[in-house]
Amino acid sequence: MKALRNIVDKIKPQFTKGGRFSYLESTFEAFETFLFVPNTTTKLGSHIRDHIDMKRTMSVVVIALIPTLLFGMWNIGYQHFLSLGETAGLWENFWFGFIKVFPILVVSYVVGLGIEFIFAQLRGHEVNEGFLVSGFLIPLIVPPDTPLWMVAVATAFAVVIGKEVFGGTGMNILNPALLARAFLFFAYPQDMSGDKVWIAEKADAFSGATPLGNLLVGEPLSSLPSAADMFWGIIPGSVGETSTFLILLGGLFLIITGIGSWRVMLSVFLGGLGLAIFFRIIGPYVAPDHVYLNLPSYYHLIIGGFAFGAVFMATDPVTASQTNKGKWIYGILIGVVAVLIRVLNPAYPEGMMLAILLMNVFAPLIDHYVVEGNIKKRKKRALAAQNKLANA
Repeated sequence: MKALRNIVDKIKPQFTKGGRFSYLESTFEAFETFLFVPNTTTKLGSHIRDHIDMKRTMSVVVIALIPTLLFGMWNIGYQHFLSLGETAGLWENFWFGFIKVFPILVVSYVVGLGIEFIFAQLRGHEVNEGFLVSGFLIPLIVPPDTPLWMVAVATAFAVVIGKEVFGGTGMNILNPALLARAFLFFAYPQDMSGDKVWIAEKADAFSGATPLGNLLVGEPLSSLPSAADMFWGIIPGSVGETSTFLILLGGLFLIITGIGSWRVMLSVFLGGLGLAIFFRIIGPYVAPDHVYLNLPSYYHLIIGGFAFGAVFMATDPVTASQTNKGKWIYGILIGVVAVLIRVLNPAYPEGMMLAILLMNVFAPLIDHYVVEGNIKKRKKRALAAQNKLANA
């Protein structure tokens, strides 16, 4: 590492002010700080110095996502060969999925980071690090056969409209990866829904529907895969959203490292499970034939993108609530709204994306009222203390 540090220090003057390539200073700074933790210190105020900066934080999230990516690649190959009635080995399944997913990952990063670098150069600012995670998330939440040009358009939309117009990383009000997914869903619904998009190069005679898709077309509960298959992720679906086990494993890693908020994760699951239990109780009396209303409560947590959204999307530190009480309110509402959309909107059985985007908008308002409530409580305590002293 010392040799690499010497090389970087040797060429650095060429990219600083007065150097030959000074117009690329922000680009050079992005690569330098990715390789080495910055040694700059604050000039004013008192701060706690920590070796974990934004790039290191984003890197931890990417590490937590890697198991879901690798499993997703294998599952894509497994589902493909299963639809053909063929049996393939571990490597064949993985290689088929790798060929499908890796180009999506490359396009996501090339387009997104390209736009980030352009905006940084135009503004003369440092390159934002937030897209390290967003660029990894986008391939995980789309079907495996999504055309690359659609991925490019959606990524550009998410970065420009979702981030840069608000000022870049840390200023956006909506999760960029979910914004890309929403753009694809509403702009190209034929490629983002139905039973033909979830299995790559699917055989025509094979269903290919996700568990939620099966229920949407009126299939009985008995048609669903086993709860174990849904928990482990051996079902059709988006690239990285099927394995609840690996998603929870990644969530545990984020909690242990202090990167992810356990309050948000837990509250999302509690909110969704609570409403699902309520629907399960009233279902037989209100609508005995309504399959979503009578779905076993815990099924909502292991099918669709519920677990992935709770762990990796709702916990985005920029777009989530910042106060501790606000995180509980924010998470519970996400879980409730997601299950509510699934059950009451038969045209859109997957409600997690819209639930998170909706609560992204309301997160600042939630924090505002939490802070105002704390201020009022403190004023009451202070007034009570003053009255007590006056009466003593």
